Amino acid sequence: MAEELLAITVLWGFVFIYAVMATMDFGAGFWSMIYFNRPKIKATNVANRYLSPTWEVTNTFIVAIVVAVYSLFPTAAYTLGTVLLIPGSIILLLLAIRSAFLVFSNIAEEYRKPLTYISGLSGILIPGLLISVLPITHGDFVEFSDGRQSLDLAHLFTSPNEYAFIGFSISSTLFLSSLLLADYSKASEEMEAYTVYRRDAIMLGPVSIIMAFLIMFTLKREAFWIYENMIDDLPLLLLSLGLFVIGGLALFLPSINKKGVRGIPRLAVIAITLQYLTASYVYGKAHLPYIVYPEVTIASAFTDPSSFRAIFATYIAGFLILFPGFIYFWSLFMNDKRYLRQKQTKDPA
Repeated sequence: MAEELLAITVLWGFVFIYAVMATMDFGAGFWSMIYFNRPKIKATNVANRYLSPTWEVTNTFIVAIVVAVYSLFPTAAYTLGTVLLIPGSIILLLLAIRSAFLVFSNIAEEYRKPLTYISGLSGILIPGLLISVLPITHGDFVEFSDGRQSLDLAHLFTSPNEYAFIGFSISSTLFLSSLLLADYSKASEEMEAYTVYRRDAIMLGPVSIIMAFLIMFTLKREAFWIYENMIDDLPLLLLSLGLFVIGGLALFLPSINKKGVRGIPRLAVIAITLQYLTASYVYGKAHLPYIVYPEVTIASAFTDPSSFRAIFATYIAGFLILFPGFIYFWSLFMNDKRYLRQKQTKDPA
């Protein structure tokens, strides 16, 4: 069981990294759309400067997730590939649309506005569809019969738990991205944009926590086995709530470097990321040993142990090579003053 736990930890780590990076990425595209017609506050410029170097990096992690599922849990990959055929195809289509229109919006000046709107709207739909995978794995929506699996879409899209997850995903996407863009605006010394994104984060934080409570409420009715397991880790859930409070308070503290400005967004970003990490750990632990309840477990879906050791060694080598590069990229991205303060010569509107 130790190897199975190690494998699922690697997979869940990829899922968490992608979830955080993608929500910030998709949210930035949405904010770029929202503030497109308000060029004076430069919020769209800030969002576009964030999107430009990060959206391609973010997409590499979804590839890592797919490869990890197929290499570490091939039986689960068959089940997930079968039941997620329709929602997965829609997600891939939206990802393709968003990526293409995001690129063209920076090339075709005369069509920038409609292209920005399409990429922004498609980007905010993707997290909601991606998180639909989680309720599906709770088991009530997957029918197992005669060695075949099928997804009951009618049951899925009449489930309150499904919509609680979707609402949580969209609100978290906007909340995390507004936090990061507030931090990025402050580092860029775009104080009007900082004020706007700080306000958005303050408004969306309570919405996200309400949606989290709604998930727990609907889980109790529709997937009691997960709810019960999560309640067993109540101290960690309370820690998660405490980190949320710290992140919220950080937006009201006096700024360290700028007089008359309130908020320490960097502290808020760190605290909220740790909060999501803690909650993610509690949910992931509660889900064990099932990948798709009740038929597919980490033990039944696990690859051959010798293959796992070879794959795991490859992941370690790749991690050692790539991780320093990601750290270096992020440090340049957040600390390069010339890039942070660059001005667009053309009005995006």
